[in-house]
Amino acid sequence: MNLMPMLAARHDAERPVRAGLIGAGKFGSMFLAQVPHIPGLDVAAIADLSPERAQQACRNVGWPSELIEKTSFLESGVELAGRDDVDVVIEATGNPAVGIRHALAAFEAGKHIVMVNVEADVLAGAALAKRARSAGVVYSMAYGDQPALVSEMVDWARATGFEVAAAGKGTKYLPEYHEVTPEGVWGHYGLSPEEAAAAGMNPQMFNSFLDGTKSAIEMSAIANACDLRVPEDGLLFPPCGADDLANVLRPAAVGGVMPGDGYVEVVSSLERDGREVPRDLRWGVYVVLKAQNDYAAACFKQYGLRTDATGQYASMYKPFHLIGLELSISVLNAALRGEPTGSSRSFRGDAVTIAKRDLAAGETLDGEGGFTVWGKAVPAERSIAEGCLPIGMAHGVKVVRPIARGEMVRKADVDLSSLPDDTLKLRAEAEGMA
Repeated sequence: MNLMPMLAARHDAERPVRAGLIGAGKFGSMFLAQVPHIPGLDVAAIADLSPERAQQACRNVGWPSELIEKTSFLESGVELAGRDDVDVVIEATGNPAVGIRHALAAFEAGKHIVMVNVEADVLAGAALAKRARSAGVVYSMAYGDQPALVSEMVDWARATGFEVAAAGKGTKYLPEYHEVTPEGVWGHYGLSPEEAAAAGMNPQMFNSFLDGTKSAIEMSAIANACDLRVPEDGLLFPPCGADDLANVLRPAAVGGVMPGDGYVEVVSSLERDGREVPRDLRWGVYVVLKAQNDYAAACFKQYGLRTDATGQYASMYKPFHLIGLELSISVLNAALRGEPTGSSRSFRGDAVTIAKRDLAAGETLDGEGGFTVWGKAVPAERSIAEGCLPIGMAHGVKVVRPIARGEMVRKADVDLSSLPDDTLKLRAEAEGMA
């Protein structure tokens, strides 16, 4: 609650916090929309494959021409990370290999980094966080995105003495969504392809939200930041509204659906027959608390928390998240406090690759949200033991032997030689930390 006084002091001293943004897509644009209204926070430079598109993004979110003119626009994220006028690098490309490269460049230049790129974080976050500590800089999740918000709730729960029974988010889910491709995605959002194109919406990116891949990535990121477990055979996606979290997300041994306490999970806003769940949590995040004693359990009821039948489990939740509109919280925490808003601390969960259809030798995988594969969350130990292919390494690699629909794709099933050396190296480092 002291960020604004700290920032005001920097503003009055004419020493603003200077951010550099890599990737001016939706998340980046939402951040840019807020910057002019936060005195003491500047965006010194923006890197994008199309600097002209980045300038247009600034115009689209209402930047005045004089602010655009004083901002540097460039193509290279590595170059941005090395600039003297950047204190905090924001990596918002969504490309895991590129994100790793930019993170390493930031560490080398002694810059803090906010990793919006959760795909890179799940692929090698534990190793990146270790590299950041060695460099004396902050490696942070992006506040506004679900993993950082859940990490904050878990930290609050533990700091107040509660056990965390479950933590995660809500989404719109049905089992058949796992095989949806970008061709069929817009009907599930109530849009025509023409409407989506006019809004500049990327069908593969939005399909990753629908087919379960993004949920797998985000829950793995939360597990790694909060030392929570991932269900052995993947997320359950139980239908559940905000009022039923404590009943549903408690261990099966006491009437819930979870394998035990201390797990990540995603709740669905749809019943399996497609009916909407009352008071769904589609846009929100939650934590289920477990009282450590009868006195605390009695307090749950006294202060109006929704509990399970035993009174021992209760829930807290936020019904919405505002992604890039909240990103400045991470930037300011890194620059002013030297603290991350959530960060990988271990390698507990992994998002692995599942075939959407039968795949033949010679085909090329198209990665997250594409036509060929989807991502499933599993414990990192299982992923490593079975040689699974991380979804973050499943783009642009060729299949070397047939893979049946629904099968888990192994590293041995594809040719990894096309992947960058730093991606392979950081992934190996992360696996060594499991």
